[in-house]
Amino acid sequence: MFLGYNTNGFAHHRLDDAVEIIAELGYGGVALTPDVHHPILPTNALAHRLRDRRLRSVIETGARFLLDPRRKHRPTLLSPDPAERDRRLVFLEDCIASAGRGDLEADCVGFWSGTPEDAAPPAELLSRLVEGCKRLADFAAVNDVRLAFEPEPGMFIDTLDKFAELHAEVNHPAFGLTVDVGHLVCNGELPVSKHLAAWKDWLWNVHIEDMRAGVHDHLMFGEGEVDFADVFAGLRAAGYGGGVYVELSRHSHDAVNTARKAKAFLDRFLGERGGGGPPATGRRGGGLPPFSPVWGAPPPPARQDTTPSPAAPASGTSRSARRCPAGCPRTCPRPARGRWRSGR
Repeated sequence: MFLGYNTNGFAHHRLDDAVEIIAELGYGGVALTPDVHHPILPTNALAHRLRDRRLRSVIETGARFLLDPRRKHRPTLLSPDPAERDRRLVFLEDCIASAGRGDLEADCVGFWSGTPEDAAPPAELLSRLVEGCKRLADFAAVNDVRLAFEPEPGMFIDTLDKFAELHAEVNHPAFGLTVDVGHLVCNGELPVSKHLAAWKDWLWNVHIEDMRAGVHDHLMFGEGEVDFADVFAGLRAAGYGGGVYVELSRHSHDAVNTARKAKAFLDRFLGERGGGGPPATGRRGGGLPPFSPVWGAPPPPARQDTTPSPAAPASGTSRSARRCPAGCPRTCPRPARGRWRSGR
């Protein structure tokens, strides 16, 4: 386990400068959020920079106005227009393809559901979301990439109970979980350690900041109600070996000082393990178990309503039998770059 920092907290810095500063401060990983001023493609030069600085990475996809300059976080996987949903899907596929390229080898790609734009019933919204997640999971499996879905307060999938329903419907070994510990506090899903233990087999990404109950506002450490001793005890008990990524996007005006103070605060709970992320031995190195859609995956934690656990893929399923949305049997061509960009 190691500390990382999200580039959305360096919104006013060049991406290369943000990576340099994050490494200088002793973080072990960087959460790359593609944004208007932070392009991550092509990835070769960026990958070499990360490797030279011994930084692990994940790709996050929550930029506010990247796809539409007038509507925050739009379009989404819930959008009523199939063409709009496809634009979000193509963007996410582009991120997955970048994560899976030999140079970058990001640990996972994180994404969320978005908020409903129409008055469709919940069953219809869930159907749209499941369809999109299944397409993404198939594409991710072919590219040997993990998807880490994030429940987000105020969005259609906002709690771990709702994620459990989605997870069962998608039923794919490439489809796992991002836990933002502040979101659990906001939603009253406590203690955090209990949920980390329950989802330990699908926990592939962690975000951290301070937060107060009932208020979705990412706060500087020490300004909220998160029990960080409980959080890190829970992560250790769960055997989590990935990155714990600071997410303070609204502190970009004071990014360097904020990142420095955040690390000093969190180091008290992580000790000397707070920085210097372990070198990846293959994409899943440094504590994350290997991923292969052929090997299957453990069932999710039991729910009180006894929703059936997803079944593992059939033992006879071969990697070559898994086709991506483009129909290729083994490797996927990259989506046409730029089709997701606003105004195109």
